[in-house]
Amino acid sequence: MAYQKRIAVLGSTGSIGIQTLDIIRRYPGLFKAQVLTARKSSDLLIRQALEFLPEAVVLTCPDAWQEARDALKGTPVQVLHGNDSIAGVLAWDSIDLVLNALVGFVGLEPSLAALKNHKALALANKESLVAGGHLVMREAAAGNGFILPVDSEHSAVFQCLRGEQATIEKIILTASGGPFFRRSTRQLESITKAEALDHPTWNMGKKVTVDSATLMNKGLEVIEAFWLFGQPLSRIEVMIHPQSLIHSMVQFSDGTIKAQMGFPDMHLPILYALSYPRRLDYPEARRMELSHFRSMEFHKPPKEKFPCLGMAYEAMKKGGNIPCALNAANEVAVEAFLNENLKFNAIPKLISRTLEKISFMPDPTLSELKDTHQETQRVAQILLASS
Repeated sequence: MAYQKRIAVLGSTGSIGIQTLDIIRRYPGLFKAQVLTARKSSDLLIRQALEFLPEAVVLTCPDAWQEARDALKGTPVQVLHGNDSIAGVLAWDSIDLVLNALVGFVGLEPSLAALKNHKALALANKESLVAGGHLVMREAAAGNGFILPVDSEHSAVFQCLRGEQATIEKIILTASGGPFFRRSTRQLESITKAEALDHPTWNMGKKVTVDSATLMNKGLEVIEAFWLFGQPLSRIEVMIHPQSLIHSMVQFSDGTIKAQMGFPDMHLPILYALSYPRRLDYPEARRMELSHFRSMEFHKPPKEKFPCLGMAYEAMKKGGNIPCALNAANEVAVEAFLNENLKFNAIPKLISRTLEKISFMPDPTLSELKDTHQETQRVAQILLASS
C-alpha cells in the first residue's frame, strides 16, 4: 500500500486551498487532509471538515471559531482558535507536509514554524519570501525541512532545474500581462474593480488578481525567485506571455532554454508539490494540441505603464526590510482599491510615497519585520486618508 502523506492546508477556504482539497479528494489513498485552517469562512470550512474529517481545524476569527465548534461537536475534529494554534499544530508529528496558501504577511510565521518543525513546505504564500526571505532560507538551509514552490512560475523553474547541473544564465518568469496589458496609460485611469478582477487566463483570489493586473504579482515573484533559486536579480527576467501556456523558462550557459508548458491550471503545480518527487497522473487536466498554436507572443513588460514591477526590483536591490515594506504598502493599496477608495493607477503612487517614509534595517529579525509591516501599513493608511 502506498504511503499516505498527511497534509496541513493553511488557508483551505481560499482558491489554492480549495484546489488542494480537489487533489486530496482525487487521491485519497495518497493524501490525507490532516489540518485545515481559515480566517472566518466558517460555513465552507465546516463543510470541508465534515467531508475530510481532519485531526483539527483552526479558525483565527473568534465568531467563526464558535460557529465551527458548535457545528463540529460530536465529530472527532478538534476545533482550535488563533494564530498560536496554527503554530502549535505544525509541531505535530502527525503532519508530513504543510501547504501554505495563506494570503499576505500573515503567512510568514507559519512558513518558519513548518521549517523549524522539519516539515516539507509547499509554499503558495509568496509573501513569506518577499517579506522574510532571509529568515525562511536560513531555516531551510539549517536542514529544518525543505521548500517546494507552488506558484506556477516557480514550480515551472523548479521542474526545469530538476536533474540539471549546468550553470544558470537566466531565469525567465512569464506573466500573462493581466487584463490591461494592451490598454494605454490613459485608459488605466478609469479602471474599475470589476475589470481588474476579470483575469484573462487564471482563476485566483481577489488580492492576487489585482496584483496580477498591476504586475506587482510578478514583481513579488521576482523576489521569490531570488530567494528560491539563489540567482542575482540581473539573471531574473520577466516576459509578458499573454497565452499563459509557458509558465516559465530557464536559460543555461550553453544557450539552451528549457520551458515548462501546459494549459493554465493551478491543480498541476499543487499536485506536483504534493506528490514530489513523483509526477502523478491527472486525466482531468486539459491537454495541449500543439498544432492549434500557430504562434505564442512574448513582450518585454512596459515598466513605465506598470511601475510596480520596477518598484519590486528596486526594493530587492535595497534589501533588508524594504521588500517587507513594499509588500505591506501594497496590501493596503490593494485593499483600498477593492473597497473602491483608491483608483487603480494610484496603487503604485501610494506604495511609492509610503516607502519614502520607512527607515531601513539591513538584517531585520522577525520581530523587526512585524514592526516594519505594522508601521508601513499605518503610514500607508495615513497617506490614503490624506489623499
